[in-house]
Amino acid sequence: MQALVAVVMGSKSDWPTMEAAAEIMDKLQVPYHVEVVSAHRTPDKLMEFAASAADRGFKIIIGGAGGAAHLPGMIASKTRLPVLGVPVQSKALSGMDSLLSIVQMPKGIAVGTLAIGTAGAFNAGLLACQILANNDAELAARVDAFREEQTRAVLDNPDPREV
Repeated sequence: MQALVAVVMGSKSDWPTMEAAAEIMDKLQVPYHVEVVSAHRTPDKLMEFAASAADRGFKIIIGGAGGAAHLPGMIASKTRLPVLGVPVQSKALSGMDSLLSIVQMPKGIAVGTLAIGTAGAFNAGLLACQILANNDAELAARVDAFREEQTRAVLDNPDPREV
């Protein structure tokens, strides 16, 4: 099945964070591609990936990066596809450096930026599914069911003292 979403990250060490995007896409049955594409260590690969992403059939790119976190913005500069940026928590500044690098894009280069860490990665995967669901009734039904499942879990367990 053709991957609709590309999940890319700056290094292999980003996978424990970015795996959360894959988790929700697996649950919602959205095919995706995963690859390490470093903005600093493999800039030519990054430029080729971004320039060819639409032709390869991707509809959305999720880019996760830590530290200087140039990956999502550089990809966005070379593709018309929506790019969702995930700041990976860094050791030095707990991900604030990553967040600011991704969210502070210049006018004309858009990156939708999510929260720092696994919550951001999960939500990036969910947001990608929601965007795709606009043109896929079956996926829309799966997204709706997921949301209903979340609601039901809260309503069925209103007392926080009970397990």
